[in-house]
Amino acid sequence: MMSGSQDQLEIKFRLTDGSDIGPINYSVATSVATLKENIIAQWPKEKDNCPLTVKEIKLISAGRILENAKTVGECRSPLCDVPGGVTTMHVVVVQQLQEKEKKLTSDDHKKNRCVCVIL
Repeated sequence: MMSGSQDQLEIKFRLTDGSDIGPINYSVATSVATLKENIIAQWPKEKDNCPLTVKEIKLISAGRILENAKTVGECRSPLCDVPGGVTTMHVVVVQQLQEKEKKLTSDDHKKNRCVCVIL
């Protein structure tokens, strides 16, 4: 039946270094949060920037950041959806960036103190 193949979507996840996780078949009813949980579980062990929580991952498909509560079917783009093709979603880990920014800003305040004295 054709409807069975339309209920599944083959997705691969492109990491920032150009490597991929997948492709893996998912039901169109699968939530974006579930996709992110699967990414964490399948994250390559040799990579340093492993996300620890779903909140640390941003999934981008067809130029849009996907919301955790949405399903794969709701996020599917008709322009990028090729029958029988693989959908590529880009994975961005945000936790490390925020930590680095916090360290930089807290260190900058300590190092770059400026005092003005008006006589």
